[in-house]
Amino acid sequence: MKEQIYIVDVFAETPYAGNPLAVVLGADDLSAEIMQKLAAETNYSESTFVMSAPEDDGGYRVRVFTPSREIEFTGHPILGTAWVIRRVMDKGLDTVRLNLAVGQVPVTFETGPDGSEAAWFRAPPVSLGPVCSAEPMAAALGISPEDIDPRSPIRQCAAGTSAMIVPVRSLDVLRRCRLDLEAYAPLARQGFPPLVYLFCHETHHAANDLCARFFFDAHGVREDPATGNGAAFLGAYLWAHRIFPGPDLSLRIEQGYEIRRPSLVRLRVRAGGDAPEVSVGGAVIPVVRGELL
Repeated sequence: MKEQIYIVDVFAETPYAGNPLAVVLGADDLSAEIMQKLAAETNYSESTFVMSAPEDDGGYRVRVFTPSREIEFTGHPILGTAWVIRRVMDKGLDTVRLNLAVGQVPVTFETGPDGSEAAWFRAPPVSLGPVCSAEPMAAALGISPEDIDPRSPIRQCAAGTSAMIVPVRSLDVLRRCRLDLEAYAPLARQGFPPLVYLFCHETHHAANDLCARFFFDAHGVREDPATGNGAAFLGAYLWAHRIFPGPDLSLRIEQGYEIRRPSLVRLRVRAGGDAPEVSVGGAVIPVVRGELL
C-alpha cells in the first residue's frame, strides 16, 4: 500500500489560513533520510510521519521533521496529526495518543455550541529560563528598547525546544518587528535560541485577547503563521508573571496576519501545584489528500 499524505491547516478558521502541515500515514518503511527529504520537499515548518498501528500503550508513533532536522516537540503538528489519525486511521476516537520523542501526548476533541470542532493537547512541563535585557533584543528585532513592554521580562522558555518570549507595547510595534540573525548573534553567543515569540495586548479583533508573531531560523529567518508550542510557552510565562488575574486562564491568541495566514490559537492555563497545566487548542481544516509515488 502506498503511503498516504494529507495536508491540513491547523489553527485555521477558514481553508488556506492557519499553519499548514503535511501528514504522511503508514510511514513504517520510510527511512529517516527519506522523511527528511520529504519534509524539505513540502517546505512547511513541520511535516509528520505516522506509523501504521498503535503501540502497546495505545499511542501512535510519530516523527516530526522541519525542512532541515528532526525535532522532539511542536504544537500544530500534534493537533493536525491527531486530527488526521482520528478521521482516517481510527475513526471516532475521543482521545488520540501520539508517541513523540518527548513522550506520549494525548489529544482530545471538543465540539462548540456552533458545531465547530477543536483539537486540544496538554503541553509537557515548561521550564522558565534566564531573562535578557531589552536593548540587545530590540536591536535584533529592528525596534527600540522603548517598544518592549516593561511590565514583564524577556525570558527563555523550554519544553523539548525553546524560544524567547518578548512582550511588546502595541500592534504597530508587532508589525514593525523583523528578526535580524546577524544582530541576534550576541544573544546567540549567550545561549539564547534564535526563536522569538512576540505578543501584545492590542488585537485585530475585539473577541481576542492577545496578538502574536513567531520568528525562527530554518535556512534563514522564517515566520510561523500559528505556533502551538510558542503558545504553550506563553501560557507558562503568563501564569508565572501573573499578567492576567486569577489562577486559571482561557485566552484567544491571534497570529499570522502579517503573512496573510490569519490564525486563532486557544490557550488554557489551570493552576496545578508548583506548575500550571497548560493546554493548547484550535481548529483543523483538511485541504489536500493524496499518496506518495
